[in-house]
Amino acid sequence: MKPNQKLMDSDWEAKQVLHLQELEEARSRAVQMERTMRWWSDCTANWREKWSKVRNERNVARVEIKELQNKLDGAIKESNAFRRQKQTLEAHNEQMRKELDQIHVLLLKHVDQWDSQLIEAAQKVETSKEHSFPFISDPEETSDLNAKDSGIEEYILNDGSVNRHAVEMMNESSTPKNALEDTLSNVSDISGDMCHDELLRHRLSEVQLKLEEMTKTVGVEREENQNLHKTIEKLESDLMMLKEKNEDLKISKQDAIRELMQLKDTHNDMVSHMKIDLMNETSFREDVDRRLADVRAQLERLQVENATEWGKRERLETEKLSLERENKKLRTELRDALDRLERRIKSQPADNELRSLQLELANKNKEINELKQANIKMKKTLTDKNTELNHSGRRIEQYETEVKKLRLRIEELKRDLTTAEDEVDSNDNNIRKLQRSNEDLQEQVDNLHVQIQYLQNRLNRSASILKIQNGFSDEQTDEDSNA
Repeated sequence: MKPNQKLMDSDWEAKQVLHLQELEEARSRAVQMERTMRWWSDCTANWREKWSKVRNERNVARVEIKELQNKLDGAIKESNAFRRQKQTLEAHNEQMRKELDQIHVLLLKHVDQWDSQLIEAAQKVETSKEHSFPFISDPEETSDLNAKDSGIEEYILNDGSVNRHAVEMMNESSTPKNALEDTLSNVSDISGDMCHDELLRHRLSEVQLKLEEMTKTVGVEREENQNLHKTIEKLESDLMMLKEKNEDLKISKQDAIRELMQLKDTHNDMVSHMKIDLMNETSFREDVDRRLADVRAQLERLQVENATEWGKRERLETEKLSLERENKKLRTELRDALDRLERRIKSQPADNELRSLQLELANKNKEINELKQANIKMKKTLTDKNTELNHSGRRIEQYETEVKKLRLRIEELKRDLTTAEDEVDSNDNNIRKLQRSNEDLQEQVDNLHVQIQYLQNRLNRSASILKIQNGFSDEQTDEDSNA
């Protein structure tokens, strides 16, 4: 009963060890699954963040492009408006220059006339002091002066080249009859030479002041024209900058499309290589799984053999203990028998009993030697089995390390595969966008082809109609000629 109980205990312990190993493997698998799920969630979160950043950047770029386009349109409109203003101002400046030249010429002519008239009036005042106002009393001269002044004013006004300021200046320069009478009455009171010089200086100073005012207005207009020219140049430079930026954006867009195509090609190559590597890894993993299954089967077989060997060992140990006890009993019996023999020998010689006892001792010794040899053989088998178990344990550890390495490699490949799939998805989205734009362009091309065919049909119809008309006209001409 005792060896059977020991065997049952050993089997139960082995089963418990197997259950514990299975539990540890299940825990490790659960931990790995949790890690993979966390990794997948992190990857999806990172992917969403990246796409949100890319979308925000794309929207910002679109808004900036729209703003730049609006600014460019506004700048073009402003530049066109400034060009129109520039042209109008240049035309106005040319008109003002012509008017100023005409006014200057007319003023010079008018000043010469006034100088001659004033000199003649002064001479008359000196010669004839009897008449107080000879210049005023002469109606012909006054009528001549008024006629000349009115003729100059009519010429300037009818010409339409002089503005109101110039007309006012001319009206002020051509004084009326009452002002001349007052000035000449004052001149008659003063000496003739002093009056003549002062009048000339006064008239010249007035003319110079008006000319200075006109030059100031012309200078202000020139400054305004220069400022307008500067603003136009600035706007033109801004427009050139915006055009350069637009060209740079177009070039960068083309470069980005080229880089996307290159990345797509490289990505496809990487995906193909990754697929090949995955196929190789899966085949290698299947081989490793097969080896692991074989090793596990061998382990189970060895464990069963070990359990049986342990049971045999325990039985042999129990048998050994029983034999040792029997040997002790036999030794004690031998000692007792020897003591009895000695006593009997001393008491009486008994050769027959000694011989029988010696034979029994020899038989017992033979049995003991056989048991010792069997024990030695069992120990040797146990040592061999232990060495085999150690070797199998080492192999199992090596296989487990290889399995861990393979699992790590598989996880890395999965990560690379997920990144590659993310890149593939992004590239697929870009490809879809390009395909949509291509389809839109294709639709436009088809519409244009339809329009071209329609126009060609119309041209053919018109050509056929013209041929028919020409044929009718030729027939009519032939009929007319025959008639």
